[in-house]
Amino acid sequence: MSINIDDNELGIEMEEAFTLCPSLPVPNVQEMVEINPLQVPKRYIRNQEEMEKVNYMPHLSSEIPVIDLTLLSNGNMEELHKLDIACKEWGFFQIVNHGVQKEVMQNMRNVTDEFFKLPIIEKDKYAMLSNDVHGYGHAYVVSEEQTLDWTDTLFLLIYPTRFRQLQFWPKPPLGFKEITEAYSSEVKRVGYEIISSLSVIMGLEEDALVGLHKEVLQGLRVNYYPPCNTPEEVLGLSPHSDSSTITLLMQDNDVTGLEIRHKGNWVPVTPLSDALVVNVGDIVEIWSNGKYKSVEHRAVTNMDKRRTSHATFLFPRDDVEVEPFDHMIDAQNPKIYQKVVYGDYLRQSLKRKMEGKKHTDVAKIKESSKGSV
Repeated sequence: MSINIDDNELGIEMEEAFTLCPSLPVPNVQEMVEINPLQVPKRYIRNQEEMEKVNYMPHLSSEIPVIDLTLLSNGNMEELHKLDIACKEWGFFQIVNHGVQKEVMQNMRNVTDEFFKLPIIEKDKYAMLSNDVHGYGHAYVVSEEQTLDWTDTLFLLIYPTRFRQLQFWPKPPLGFKEITEAYSSEVKRVGYEIISSLSVIMGLEEDALVGLHKEVLQGLRVNYYPPCNTPEEVLGLSPHSDSSTITLLMQDNDVTGLEIRHKGNWVPVTPLSDALVVNVGDIVEIWSNGKYKSVEHRAVTNMDKRRTSHATFLFPRDDVEVEPFDHMIDAQNPKIYQKVVYGDYLRQSLKRKMEGKKHTDVAKIKESSKGSV
């Protein structure tokens, strides 16, 4: 079946769906470090309470679940049980045997490294507009007083292809578009397999969650964290949970920077060679009525090495309505989330600075109204 959409209609659809939210202009961290490696402006510095070093628990890193995607996709009951436990207790897990070739992953790392090595005058050709998050720059900066993150970002919408804004896709480096497509296509396949397995452990048909999206959207956020002279005083990325269905992250193999909150503590996610880190997004938490958790996470920096991460977000279309499934609600588990339109939910989260899970309040049923639900 073919659907004809004229250019005007498509333009309106794109504008409504993907003009997201403004972010205030702030300095380019990478260039600031190159000019003066010893400088750390006050606007990036956090106090010890914010850094929560007393809650740092590196010994728990080895307990973060590792799941074999080949077994999971084949319906292996033990692996499905591991996925259930991972989503309930951690909200994060690492995926191995995912089938994405090492060469594809390394090519993606290489081409984004080449982009961030370009002179600032070249990178700024792809700068974010004042009212959107596509391109190169910084998102979630909503006030002049806000403490800033020690990172620069490149955000691209990948799928569906008709929503791409190719003016923000760098040209150099050579082959950027082809390499990004090859990597993103494979990650999409992995993401679909994980979402299908989530359907199974939630007691649904295997294709139910993908079907509920109407159309799965996929975005790529490349985060570049330069070295910092005082890493104990800054964060690469503030604590937050993701407004996605799921997120798949490719870390550098040799630099740890991602930390997740587990039972009140911060646990580093030590990279496994060529594994993908997967985390539950807010949408799965809403669907499951809180059974599966979208967990706070953050990024830290170090004094010696730059770090690059590639986060792929899978999320619903703007007009999709999201609420807990009926079978996730009972006397012991009363409904805690109301129905939300995903586009409204996403924009509400983008209007705030990253601040843990406070952005999820907009979807929660207020205490006074729970009795009438």
